[in-house]
Amino acid sequence: MTVDELVDVVDACDRVLARVPRWRMRRDNLRHRAVYILVFNAAGEILIHQRTPTKDVFPGYWDVCVGGVLQAGESYDEAARRELAEEIGVTDAPLHAVSAMRYEDERTAICGMVYRCTARVIGLLQRSEVAAVEWVSADAVPEQARKRPFCPDGLVALGLLRAGGRPSA
Repeated sequence: MTVDELVDVVDACDRVLARVPRWRMRRDNLRHRAVYILVFNAAGEILIHQRTPTKDVFPGYWDVCVGGVLQAGESYDEAARRELAEEIGVTDAPLHAVSAMRYEDERTAICGMVYRCTARVIGLLQRSEVAAVEWVSADAVPEQARKRPFCPDGLVALGLLRAGGRPSA
């Protein structure tokens, strides 16, 4: 997605309010839609990846989710399949919806959808977005997050998966 591509701006109930260029959504921190895909291998390990330093949000951070911003008019399912293929070259892994997700901080405001999948192999990495990948035990993620910066919204998505798709109290 380029800075000039259009994204849907949504309200807290995920209703579309407007379409704006991505650069404006980022500049004004407008609520938008995003997908989060937790990728596991057959051994039950989770894929973590380091974002490139050129990313517009959380540059250089590690993330437990593949994913990104939906294009204007795109469904969550379409975006999840697109992002999985673009970022890590996975096109054959069935996606399973986990939960809707809301996230907001000083950098971003999101209505999102969390998915999980099991990938047999990882394909070509999108070098403009993914700097490095590792497979780790999901139980090791909290320790990893103490050692290096992790995207906070991805950690929320992992928490939703662990809570069976229900937000924690």
